[in-house]
Amino acid sequence: MSAAARAEIPAHGLWSGEAVAEITAGAGATGWTARGVSIDTRTLAPGDLFVAIKGERLDGHDFVAEAVRRGAAACLVERLPAEAGSAARCLRVRDVQAALQALARGARARTGARVVAVTGSVGKTGTKEALRLVLARQGATHASAGNLNNQIGCPLSLARMPPGSRYAVMELGMNHAGEIEPLSRMVRPHVAVVTTIAPVHIEFLGTIEAIADAKAEIFAGLEPGGAAVLNRDSAQFDRLAARAREAGVARVIAFGSGAGAEARLLSCELGPDSSQVAAEILGRRVAYAVGQAGRHVAENSLAVLAAASLLGADIDRAAAALSDLAPVEGRGTRARIAVAGGEALMIDESYNASPPAVAAAIAVLARLQPGPGGRRVAVLGDMRELGEIARAAHAGLAEPLVAHAIDVVHTVGPHMEALRAAIPAALRGLHAATSAELAGHIRDLINPGDVVLVKGSLGTRMSAVVAALAGQPAAAH
Repeated sequence: MSAAARAEIPAHGLWSGEAVAEITAGAGATGWTARGVSIDTRTLAPGDLFVAIKGERLDGHDFVAEAVRRGAAACLVERLPAEAGSAARCLRVRDVQAALQALARGARARTGARVVAVTGSVGKTGTKEALRLVLARQGATHASAGNLNNQIGCPLSLARMPPGSRYAVMELGMNHAGEIEPLSRMVRPHVAVVTTIAPVHIEFLGTIEAIADAKAEIFAGLEPGGAAVLNRDSAQFDRLAARAREAGVARVIAFGSGAGAEARLLSCELGPDSSQVAAEILGRRVAYAVGQAGRHVAENSLAVLAAASLLGADIDRAAAALSDLAPVEGRGTRARIAVAGGEALMIDESYNASPPAVAAAIAVLARLQPGPGGRRVAVLGDMRELGEIARAAHAGLAEPLVAHAIDVVHTVGPHMEALRAAIPAALRGLHAATSAELAGHIRDLINPGDVVLVKGSLGTRMSAVVAALAGQPAAAH
């Protein structure tokens, strides 16, 4: 990024037209200031730069006129629209996605922020949100929204980063090998966190070791002197640590409950809504509350505090902030729902699912006390992308369901038939081929006082069941 482009940081905006034109080698409209960056006209705010990305189903170029009508400051395009008025607001580039990546690299180049990147098979979005929470208490913090963690979401998140940010938290995701490395080289983190390794996307990667290697690509972009924060309790810790050293990572920090962890869990008192934690973080003992249920959340809080410390944040202040940690939508949010004769409590875990994540959610369900006459009810949809282990992985959920004394289990999808066959007959509720089918019956299956967990992979669309329980129209994620 040139000195001229650095000088073009708007006083009351995010990007000047001149800076975007230089960074992207674009030609056309300049003289504007963008307050944000958008790829979706449905959520575009007046003053945003609209980037006309070509997706698998839709082409952003078909929505340029709509973006202009909605008040876009300018539009980044490969071809000009027919309408003269819209064309006059366009900056033309050779490749829009490459231009978005260039904009992301420009945002990274102009910031002095300390940057942490998070990946892992499970827990990465929750860990990212926890880092956002604790760092924001100590300085201006930018973080990727939702799960914008792929080849489009990651550069979009970077391009949205205000130049005055003190900290940045970026989530990196993947489905296949080779996807995280270019994202990491774009983000250039000072700290890389890997939450854990589990058989998620094993359908595409084949083995758990291949999954670990794909996640280890996050080390490729670490800044000189950077650190990796790895789960010591994971069976893949040694492999990840070796990959970090091969990548030239200066420091590897282990977190977990076992000996040798530099961010070590000393004790954890689990409650239905929160946990009380005592830990040693990089030689400093801290006691704190985590405002979200589950041992897995408490364990990941160790990585959060270690990473925050490595970025220069105060550990005590960061630990104190964790008492305000709340679930992300679709990942543990709770709501009281009206049912015939009273109300029940719903836990919405509908965003995604994997064997360890479902087991963790079941453990949280077990700690919640039903109301008078109520039951603990699990509504579970298929876990996707498990390949050859799918049947065994689904059947394996019978063990935590029985161990935690869950009262009834309703299931969705062909893979969940294996679980249905594995659990005692007394636990078997309704089985449906699709979430839409179960959604049509679910309210009749819930009693007053019940605590109801809804969880499944995004592709299983368990959000339809959540909507039905809440008495709302189904909404796609």
